[in-house]
Amino acid sequence: MGRVVHFEISADDPERAIKFYQDAFGWEIRKYGDVEMDYWLVMTGPRESNGIDGAIMRRSTPAGAGVINTIAINNIEETIAKILKAGGDKKSDINTIPGVGQFCYCIDTEGNYIGILQPIEM
Repeated sequence: MGRVVHFEISADDPERAIKFYQDAFGWEIRKYGDVEMDYWLVMTGPRESNGIDGAIMRRSTPAGAGVINTIAINNIEETIAKILKAGGDKKSDINTIPGVGQFCYCIDTEGNYIGILQPIEM
């Protein structure tokens, strides 16, 4: 069973979005590593409490994409095949995120973006 493990909030103005979520919810937000992309990690609370963490990123998907939930799966190729069979679509190449795992964007039958992540086995 896949479990939502990460969210992404797309923003036309990430700095404005960061300020909003910090001011409104007290989230801790920091730039992700030394990568040249506009990507900030969001910690919504202490690790030992319920909930998930995510990210804010510069909008690269259509404006309707909004929040993207990422689902942890065991096998990215098998999951993409299931998504296609169920009527969804693959929207990006499979990318390797160093120290995290393999990742791909897909869409569901309603046009909503989802991320799928095959984490590195630890």
